[in-house]
Amino acid sequence: MTTPRTRGSHGFVRANGLSLAFLGLLVVALIGQAISGVARFNGQQLAEGAQQLSLWEYLRSSSFAVDVAENWQSEYLQFALYIVATTWLIQYGSSESKKPEDVGTGSEKDQKIGRYADPDSPSWARAGGLRTALYGRSLGAIMAFFFLGSMVAQSIAGRAAFNVELLDRRQDPFSWWGYVTSSDYWNRTFQNWQSEFLAVASMAVFAIYLRQRGSPESKLVGAPHQATAEDS
Repeated sequence: MTTPRTRGSHGFVRANGLSLAFLGLLVVALIGQAISGVARFNGQQLAEGAQQLSLWEYLRSSSFAVDVAENWQSEYLQFALYIVATTWLIQYGSSESKKPEDVGTGSEKDQKIGRYADPDSPSWARAGGLRTALYGRSLGAIMAFFFLGSMVAQSIAGRAAFNVELLDRRQDPFSWWGYVTSSDYWNRTFQNWQSEFLAVASMAVFAIYLRQRGSPESKLVGAPHQATAEDS
């Protein structure tokens, strides 16, 4: 019989490969966005006879900040909604869904909290009361926090970038409230939201009929289409 390995038996990189890989891709994507973004920005400035920016100046600009923030807020919105929605909603046959009989928050025994906690359960799961209630909703809460934070950052940077354009055209700048109720702000926002909602819906449906061998995001290759949840 093979004894399961603990995290300590792996090297740091292997044990954290998924997060490290995506953080690395994030850095690469940000570098690519910065290089292509400053080229696009300077191209527009050249066409208008305005001052161009160095890469460092562009990285500190509101134009770069608003592009980053508006993408981040849509991603965190996607995860916040998905985490909460999958507590109560199901997609029959999808590995992205719980089984129909598991809808809801589950019992204390199912969730291993309070007196049902294991010896190695997190301390807040064992504590009971308010701490356990907060901890039991902490994942959705932190995603919502980053979504709201990114949305505020988008509104501040977006207003600054928008006002630069207005001043270049000798028009009056917008207040913060004026900008967050403007068509520019909500056009940027809805462009990102609709793509996230489409991606989630597509993944939920495609996971019914298609497989990715070895991935926890997929059902077993031989699992029937009607089987729901990743352990089907």
